[in-house]
Amino acid sequence: MDSGMLAANASPYDRLVQALALIPISYYLFAALFIFLAFLYTFLEIHFLHDLLTLFRGYPVTLTYNSSSHLCQSLLSNCNILRGRYSVTPWLSGPHLQTVFLSVFGRAPPVTYRRHLFLTSDGGTIALDWLTYSDVTEGRSRVIDDSAAIKRDKTPIMIVIPGLTSDSSSAYAKHLAFNMARNGWNVVVSNHRGLGGVSLTSDCFYNAGYTEDLRKLIDHIHCEYPEAPLFAVGASIGANILVKYLGEDGTNTPLVGAAAICSPWDLLICDRFINRKPVQKMYDRALTVGLKGISLSCLVLQTGKALQSPDLLETLTSMLLVFLESLRLWIHFIGVQAVLIM
Repeated sequence: MDSGMLAANASPYDRLVQALALIPISYYLFAALFIFLAFLYTFLEIHFLHDLLTLFRGYPVTLTYNSSSHLCQSLLSNCNILRGRYSVTPWLSGPHLQTVFLSVFGRAPPVTYRRHLFLTSDGGTIALDWLTYSDVTEGRSRVIDDSAAIKRDKTPIMIVIPGLTSDSSSAYAKHLAFNMARNGWNVVVSNHRGLGGVSLTSDCFYNAGYTEDLRKLIDHIHCEYPEAPLFAVGASIGANILVKYLGEDGTNTPLVGAAAICSPWDLLICDRFINRKPVQKMYDRALTVGLKGISLSCLVLQTGKALQSPDLLETLTSMLLVFLESLRLWIHFIGVQAVLIM
């Protein structure tokens, strides 16, 4: 730098500004881009550099199981993937990138369910969406047939319990149902109350600790198809409901086997985790928006009933219960530390 270009009587700050002005603008743009990419790399929890330094060898699979269980030993001996390493797609080296990619580019298989409506004792309605091998191969269903031959069918039945705001239309539920049906299973997706395009018909909603709907549903399917082995798969909060049900009923359950996928084993820890960083709070917000939509639709339904019902007190009470349930859900999922006493 030519010092003669700087005024001799200028203050140190003026000299600094004049010196910075001599730096080409492209350098500033490059520095800003570098800072932005570094921020994005940290914000999205990308681990590409770590994978690159480890030559993309992947991560060892950590298993927690009962070593004395013959079932676990059999699974380990037959599932090579459990003894391998987890390798991430290089250009999707981050959990949030994978989530966004699946949401934008994920394609669910063509699935046409056969719907049954299961009515609970308190007036609730649960949509059961069935898919069979004949549905994915021939486009017709055998499950809805009421003949005695079908009732004695020994084809395994898999019950799918979706996540918090998911239903049978979710991509992962369709993939699971389609692949199992293609392999000769009968699959039924149990939509939570108020989901699957079915309005809430009672004052009771679903939550992670309420297992009565699943219990009645499993007993119902077992009664309808007594010779068919029953299995269940739960995802996210559906896995939590399934595991809690298994713990409550133990060996009294008709289920032959069950699998829990991404179960939030400790809801308090999961709530803290989903609020630990700004990017996690985006998921929290998305879940809240979904729950608000469900709650508002149920509230609108109850409001419509109130306008047509002669018993105003009863309908207003019903509306209040739905409103309080909606409020309780909103308080929990927006992370407000409050207790609603009901």
